[in-house]
Amino acid sequence: MTAKNVITRYFDAFNAGDTEAMLACLSPDIEHHVNEGNIRVGKVKFAEFCAHMSHCYAEQLTDMVIFASEDGTRGAAEFIVNGTYKATDAGLPEARGQTYRLPAGSFFSLKDGLITRVVTYYNLSDWIKQVS
Repeated sequence: MTAKNVITRYFDAFNAGDTEAMLACLSPDIEHHVNEGNIRVGKVKFAEFCAHMSHCYAEQLTDMVIFASEDGTRGAAEFIVNGTYKATDAGLPEARGQTYRLPAGSFFSLKDGLITRVVTYYNLSDWIKQVS
């Protein structure tokens, strides 16, 4: 399976709300670099993050463009996050069901057909402005 296929499967699972299918795309020692946050290592930490995000946010990614290196070891995606802020996240504005639309991007490292690193970036100030 190509890097582009693995990344596509990962995002298809995200949009379906299927954490187990997302985890199937990840190596056991996945490094998850979160915008404005700490690095989480391992599938357990990744699953915990997904559970927290599902509690606070409902998101669908659209306008997806996926890129991959010829050797299949790196990839990237640019997309729009279309979301609803469902429950207040610690340190952020109060949730009242606000909607938002936010450009974002992710970068990936892959090995043996699995994602070993995912880094996601978005403009937190823009998000705060939209939900405040």
